[in-house]
Amino acid sequence: MSSDAISERSASAVVERKFQYRQLLFLAYQSLGFLFGDLSLSPLYVYQSIFSGRLKHVQNEDAIFGAFSLIFWTLLIISLLKYALIMLSADDNGEGGVVALYSQLCRSAKLCLLPNHQASDEELSTYRKPGSSNGSIPSSPLKRFIEKHKNTKMALLIFVLLGACMAICVGALMPAISVLSSVEGLKIEAKITNKSMVSCISCVLLIGLFVMQHRGSYKVAFVFPPVIILWLLTIFMIGIYNIIKWNPKVYQALSPYYVYKFFMLTGKDGWTNLGGVFLCVTGTEAMFADLGYYRQTPVRVAFYCIIYPCLVLQYMGQAAFLSKNLSAVPISFYASIPDVLFWPVFVVSALAVIVASQAVIASTFSVVQQCHAFECFPRVKGVHSRRWIPGQTYIPEINWILMIISLAVTFGLGDKNRIGYAYGIAYLILLFVTTCLTSLVIILVWHQSPIIALAFALFFGSIEIIFLSSYCTKIPKGGWIPLVLSAVFMVVMYVWHYGSRKKYLLDMHDKISMRSILGLGPSLGIVRVPGMGLIYTELATGVPASFSHFLTNLPAFYQVVVFVCVKTVPVPCVPHEERYLIGRIGPKSFRMYRCIVRNGYKDVYSHENDFENDLVMSIAEFIQLEAEGSSGNAEGSVDGRMAVVRTSGKFGTRLLMSESSAFEERNNTNLPGALTLTSSKSPTLKRLQAMYEQESPELNTGRRIRFELQNVIYKDPRVKEELMELVEAKRTGAAYVIGHSHVKAKWNSTFIKKFAINLYSFLRKNCRSPAVGLNIPQISLIKVGMNYHV
Repeated sequence: MSSDAISERSASAVVERKFQYRQLLFLAYQSLGFLFGDLSLSPLYVYQSIFSGRLKHVQNEDAIFGAFSLIFWTLLIISLLKYALIMLSADDNGEGGVVALYSQLCRSAKLCLLPNHQASDEELSTYRKPGSSNGSIPSSPLKRFIEKHKNTKMALLIFVLLGACMAICVGALMPAISVLSSVEGLKIEAKITNKSMVSCISCVLLIGLFVMQHRGSYKVAFVFPPVIILWLLTIFMIGIYNIIKWNPKVYQALSPYYVYKFFMLTGKDGWTNLGGVFLCVTGTEAMFADLGYYRQTPVRVAFYCIIYPCLVLQYMGQAAFLSKNLSAVPISFYASIPDVLFWPVFVVSALAVIVASQAVIASTFSVVQQCHAFECFPRVKGVHSRRWIPGQTYIPEINWILMIISLAVTFGLGDKNRIGYAYGIAYLILLFVTTCLTSLVIILVWHQSPIIALAFALFFGSIEIIFLSSYCTKIPKGGWIPLVLSAVFMVVMYVWHYGSRKKYLLDMHDKISMRSILGLGPSLGIVRVPGMGLIYTELATGVPASFSHFLTNLPAFYQVVVFVCVKTVPVPCVPHEERYLIGRIGPKSFRMYRCIVRNGYKDVYSHENDFENDLVMSIAEFIQLEAEGSSGNAEGSVDGRMAVVRTSGKFGTRLLMSESSAFEERNNTNLPGALTLTSSKSPTLKRLQAMYEQESPELNTGRRIRFELQNVIYKDPRVKEELMELVEAKRTGAAYVIGHSHVKAKWNSTFIKKFAINLYSFLRKNCRSPAVGLNIPQISLIKVGMNYHV
């Protein structure tokens, strides 16, 4: 190899490394604004929470140093060791959180309770983590035990829902305690001593915060990292200033010996106030739960190099200040700020609270969306727009529920210590759930020794149980709030899952047999009219009873029938080229197809024009692959009578696709080299369509996708005929048929079952309809009434 080639290769390698470093630093910079806002705000209220109650009278230098030592070691063990070092490696193809851990367990063992699982789902490229072995690994006794007992699977799901409920509670409590702690700084300079006044100001700010969430944060998202960085630099400099000015010997408190001295001085009261120490790590879960927006290395760089040093020096500085100013404990953070810098720091803290709260609320929306994907939350409308940060979801109902809870807690309690008890219990239970799920991941997903998993669970779980035991004394003082809220959310989520599963099993029982379908003949015993009928069903196999119910009341249907099933696979996301599974129902002359749309729990189902276009292209590809007998492109799996195919490299080349206006559509202009298709609509239908389009000008202004059949000679003329009929059906128009279900409990059901089913029916009537969740256009929607007695 010549020297020029070697030098050129080395230069390109240097350029590539520089690009990787820049990308790493940019992602680390961005993560500061969205992952660490909550964690960086904890210095506002930690020391006040520790030295509350009876510990107000136990204030000396050793007690202050002992509190800092507890904070330092808690940050080291929980934030740095558990999360930054271990938990970030427990991701699910880049995603984190309790649902991501549960998803990995569902794929590694048969733990998933979603009833529409298919063997073809395991062939997805994202089904297994990159680098994992697909070979046969001997199953552990724990795996066999869980798979054998259904009650164990249900207990695991309930445990995961407990963590999700606590994450929702965190989304309501974190803005309350952060805003209230920030506003309490006015007690120093503005001399506001009335607690109700502070609560009122906090409530006004909270309303503005949630309204801002409604309006979207995309346009101001670029200021999130600078605000948090400015806040971190501020508390970093204030911490160094206080160490130098007040007590440089505070570094001695890094020794765990001062933890022993703290408990010797405080005794039982120190144990009961141990929950205040735990508040220093609230917000740590975000670096794992929101990992999907970034990557492991940038998050670790941001935490190791910026977050951890700034927090340690800030807590050390507050300890140095308090060791010489013991009476300032109730307002330790703002009291430790030099008078000249008070108002600038107050403004920066208020901005940091807004940024951190927005990130936590957005994370709550993500948790709700993931639970809904696993059929564990009532249907809600997820909004995705340019107003929100890419990848984030806005859920209006959840936003206003969180706002009501935050306002009620802020105005009802009015004490940040009591809110801190509620916030700490919610976060602690969430961390404990994460610890237990991770220990299962170590055994079932990582295939490590049970001894390693047990050591992980015992080490971190015992620490969290110690903190939780101290919080038990705080339940009457505000700690009951997350317990009550999570109980309400848990009942709603479990009832929704139970009712959805029962309804699906009843659909499976009542589905139409293929023998009866085949006996109807190509016309299905009805009048076939022009157009395409998309029948939405939850069944991944078989023909739903709603189809026969529709034909019984109206014996006519469209020339092309497609049964559409939108399902969730326990993976974060499904690549677009693997999303659609197409099969045929009955002989070719029936023109009946099945389309299974597979989404991951982080995917967003967006039913726009692209769905219809992709559907037509997928069916056209299936028709031709079936005729070609191309076994290389088929997945080789058969689900019942449906052959499942994977989108091939020829996708998008089977049909010609172009944009046209409504006027061009009516003139029926064709692309060069394409076959001319005559419309099968009667003159009366054409006149009615023209009148409707004249009354709806917005339909004429939009662009439409037109499909044209390429002028290709096919070996089998029936293929060309079927493709022409498909294109003509799409051009005529598509109608969406969806079941409008009424679910009731049987008269002889038990009281608990009646309560669950009636509550499920109530939730179905009062939550978003399936058409809204699937973004089906109302103008093309047909609802079929169905009654279920379960």
